[in-house]
Amino acid sequence: MLGAAVWAAAVAQCAPAISCHVPRVCDALSLRRRLPGESTVALTFDDGPHPEGTSTVLSVLARYGARATFFLVGEQVRRYPSLAREIVDAGHSVGLHGQTHRCELRLTPGVLAEDRARGLESIHAATGVRPFILRPPYGAASGPGIAHARSEGMEIVLWSRWGWDWRAAATPESVVHDVTRSGSLEREIVLLHDADHYAAPDSFRATVGALPGILERCAEQGLTAVRL
Repeated sequence: MLGAAVWAAAVAQCAPAISCHVPRVCDALSLRRRLPGESTVALTFDDGPHPEGTSTVLSVLARYGARATFFLVGEQVRRYPSLAREIVDAGHSVGLHGQTHRCELRLTPGVLAEDRARGLESIHAATGVRPFILRPPYGAASGPGIAHARSEGMEIVLWSRWGWDWRAAATPESVVHDVTRSGSLEREIVLLHDADHYAAPDSFRATVGALPGILERCAEQGLTAVRL
């Protein structure tokens, strides 16, 4: 009996983590991975802010008149509070990516709740905004993490397309290809990274190089890049 109970607890903790890779699981758990509105696409950037990556991404978005969403890590917001504020001042939205970039499958419910609370505090102190959306690090949502988010009135947002841009092998061309290869981007939530704090060094440069191509493809498809 004890073994069965331990197994059941482990499944409840870890099973939701596959939702970022398995759309049916994502839908069954009511986690958002696509947009409801037509003729829209959402570009999202994880792991920032970053002094080079975030600033350059903001410049490209401004040039194309696009809006986006940045899932911020609290410890980086504390390092670069003015950049976090710049994101909001430019008209983009911010979400929580944790105070630290730790996989929540390894965290107890209490440690996870404390990490998120500190992350929200860091973002609010820098921007004046309290995010209502969050993305778990690595997209690995745990059962307790989902329950905690809902108890706090927060929505977990995953993605339906990604650029694989955190890898050392990523190039602007590979990122554009990976984001756009499945056809129209309508209603898609795209995962990108404007920072290399938790990825291959300088990987954000592939994202920056790919962004104009992605935005031009969106324009060709008659899509508006919106914030969440």
